[in-house]
Amino acid sequence: EVQLVESGGGLVQAGGSLRLSCAASGFTFDGYAIGWFRQAPGKKREKVSCITGTGSSTFYVDSVKGRFTTSNDNAKNTVYLQMNSLMPEDTAVYYCAAGRLSLVSCSNSFKYTPERYLGVWGQGTPVTVSS
Repeated sequence: EVQLVESGGGLVQAGGSLRLSCAASGFTFDGYAIGWFRQAPGKKREKVSCITGTGSSTFYVDSVKGRFTTSNDNAKNTVYLQMNSLMPEDTAVYYCAAGRLSLVSCSNSFKYTPERYLGVWGQGTPVTVSS
């Protein structure tokens, strides 16, 4: 079965850090782009970052640039999102999703990529940042 499983969410104080993991099973990240998304209560889901399966390209939206870092460990078939200097507005459910590189580019164009181009989604992990 093809699936993604996120973990690592939790409650943290403002200024703190968390590392989210996105583990794949049933497929490898080779040939894929892996995006991180988040959905805050009452808001639409938004893009956060993207990394290619080889780790050669990454993209971050402006609101997390300089604070969040995405990386991958192909030996573990896992992608990470290291989140530092967390702020209350980072509170959300965080999702990872995978899409083929033929459809998804980890560049500025990721901002405009339809979510339907990423065919495999995880169940989400909640992150709460207290002030």
